[in-house]
Amino acid sequence: MSRIALLIATFFVLSFSALCAQVSAVTISGMIKDKTTKSALLYVNVVLKSANDSTFVTGTVTDEEGRFTLTSVKPGNYFLEISLIGYFTKKHPLFVGSLSAFLDATTIELAEGIKTLGEVVVTATQDEIAGKMDKKTFSLEDNISQTGGSVLQTLQNLPGITVQEGKVQLRGNDKVTILMDGTQTALTGFGNQSGLDNLPASAIEKIEIINNPSSKYDANGNAGIINIILKKNKTEGFNGKIGLALGAGALWVRKENLPSIRPQYQFTPKINPSLALNYRKKKVNAFFQSDNLYTHTLNKNEFVTRSYDDGTLINQQVKRNRNTNFFNLKTGVDWYLNEKNTLTVSGVFGSEKIIDRGDQPFFNAELTERKRLWQFLEDELKTTVMATTAYQHKFKQAGHLLNVGFNYTYHRENEKYFFDNIFSDYTGKDAFKLISDEHVADFNIDYIKPLKYGRVETGFKFRKRDIPTNMQFIPGINSPLDTNAGGEATYKEVIPALYGNYIFENKTFEAEVGLRVEYVGLQYNVNPNHNTYKSDGYSYMQPFPNVRLAYKINNTNKVSFFYNRRVDRPNEVDIRIFPKYDDAEIIKVGNPALRPQFINSLELGYKTNWKNGYFYSAVYHRFADGTITRISSIVPGSNLIYAIFQNVNKSYNTGAEVVLSQEVSKAYSFNLNMNAYHNQIDAFTVENLYPVPHLFSADKQEIVSGNLKLNNTFHLPKSVDVQLTAIYLAPDIIPQGEIAARFSLDAGIKKAIQKGKGELFFNATDLLNTMVIKKNIQGDGFRYISTDYYETQVMRIGYSYKF
Repeated sequence: MSRIALLIATFFVLSFSALCAQVSAVTISGMIKDKTTKSALLYVNVVLKSANDSTFVTGTVTDEEGRFTLTSVKPGNYFLEISLIGYFTKKHPLFVGSLSAFLDATTIELAEGIKTLGEVVVTATQDEIAGKMDKKTFSLEDNISQTGGSVLQTLQNLPGITVQEGKVQLRGNDKVTILMDGTQTALTGFGNQSGLDNLPASAIEKIEIINNPSSKYDANGNAGIINIILKKNKTEGFNGKIGLALGAGALWVRKENLPSIRPQYQFTPKINPSLALNYRKKKVNAFFQSDNLYTHTLNKNEFVTRSYDDGTLINQQVKRNRNTNFFNLKTGVDWYLNEKNTLTVSGVFGSEKIIDRGDQPFFNAELTERKRLWQFLEDELKTTVMATTAYQHKFKQAGHLLNVGFNYTYHRENEKYFFDNIFSDYTGKDAFKLISDEHVADFNIDYIKPLKYGRVETGFKFRKRDIPTNMQFIPGINSPLDTNAGGEATYKEVIPALYGNYIFENKTFEAEVGLRVEYVGLQYNVNPNHNTYKSDGYSYMQPFPNVRLAYKINNTNKVSFFYNRRVDRPNEVDIRIFPKYDDAEIIKVGNPALRPQFINSLELGYKTNWKNGYFYSAVYHRFADGTITRISSIVPGSNLIYAIFQNVNKSYNTGAEVVLSQEVSKAYSFNLNMNAYHNQIDAFTVENLYPVPHLFSADKQEIVSGNLKLNNTFHLPKSVDVQLTAIYLAPDIIPQGEIAARFSLDAGIKKAIQKGKGELFFNATDLLNTMVIKKNIQGDGFRYISTDYYETQVMRIGYSYKF
């Protein structure tokens, strides 16, 4: 730990940390009254002037109710100059902060015959990282090197995010909640992130990263929240955008197959057409967005050597050729009933078709004898339908809002596996079929009230989620399938929650204090004939507070402190009772006895801005009890490895993050992101029940790891932009082992044409073909080493046109 203490101390001396992203435009509202009669004053001149030099900024007059509104005001120090014939002019000091998009200037009274005092000077600055409080926002138009790919591919280029085995991590932690337009959906996964690699990035406008969520967000996901914002245009009239991206991957064979199996995919095609339409006229705004991502992919090409304490050694390969077609459609209407009320009705449809053709040969140590060949065909169709209704009422004061929403999601997973289990003396033909229907209903009410120095937020949310599943095993000759572990199971979840959040800001201090109280009731009903597991469940009512305090050292420097308490609830797939045979001899099984892990997070930060650049850093510490992790073990008399989720001991994640961004010139800018952390899981002993009860013990596991990303952007003549992105991921711990260092280099170029309405691009990911996943796993009685040469190098070309 001395190394970690030194690391953190070094970062702390250099910088504290801060994720203090802010709004860039504020709406100011208030009311003017007569001081004596308290009656509203009509047609009062309200002028906003700079406190530094009294220059005019903007102005308006009050309406019939004495109210005024000033829009698009930049954060800074001002005063209001208020005048009306028959009244003395009054100067009202006004501090415009950057944490709230709306500011209530309160009621201002004009007095007859009483002279007003001069203004008071206060200051504030605007951060370059867009967002509120701890939010970082990234436009996908700026991510040239990943244009035309999937959302998952886009995410791995953003600061602070890494992708490991298809799971998104923030600061080395995969407990991330993924939202779409602020709502959890089956498209992005209710925790499992299953659809991100097939969701086309062309459907996305921007991505928000929230490391320290406030109480208005669900408490699930201790690493933070990633919010994916779909495209939606509100420009008057008819407009749209059409695009087409083409690509190819697996341009050459990185490692030859083991003998006697079918060829691995080469020169895999990628096709991504997209269309966005929008029509806005008077009280109606109609929108339509459709994308299709068709790909062939060498999804997995993993070479594994397994060695056992009894001297047995097995060489194997898992090769998976994947065909995917993901179709996504979003459409809806905003209906502006009047100036104060808006109703939005929208729907999303997603269809994801996956065909996997795989080979898994098993050889002896010398590769002279093939002991077994496992060939499979997976045919999977995922269908998602989501309907959303949202109502917004605007009170007379600008930014004073009531939002009411209802969201219903239906997601069907129809999965069929067919296996040929080939030995020297026989071939068994096995199969299974899984049907899973997910129903999720969300109802929420949110209330926002601007204050003179901040705002108040409060609300209620209710979620009901049901997932009936049915696994049917169809055994062949000498079947390895555990047919008694199938049948029906139903996941039921109810979560009501209340939250309150107060945000304060003046010239020296910022504060955000919130509390969310959630009740969770979960019941998992299991087929009574299951050979191992029984019905289980849990319930709790817990508080989840959040605190952020900030001190503004001066106009450009700020120190912040965060505290959050959050939870990681097991996903339905984590407790699913059915063994998964996508690997014939390393079998994944869920655990209905899995329980939530509760996490406390602390963060201390510093941020400074200068002309055309900024420096941001953070030191953070998270500690969890009942850590959720997957345990791999064997049982006596078998070489099969069973990977089962368990709650183990305490775990810790301590680290530091730094971001340096600079526009060196109009022709070149860069963004450097560095993240170093120490991960630790304390020693533990657990009992795995499947397939028979057996104990597993592990020593304390810890490592110092991190990652580095460097984004370089070049703005060349004739509207040409070039981006070069380098990513380095240091060795890291995984359950019972380590994953080796990885490196990739991505590049992209785009050119605006047709007077800026058209755009051409070309990009390439993993230019040097260096992104290879190497793992070393140590268990009781066995060890295995794996190297996955899956497809990472992809080249794309595309065109889009705005009209």
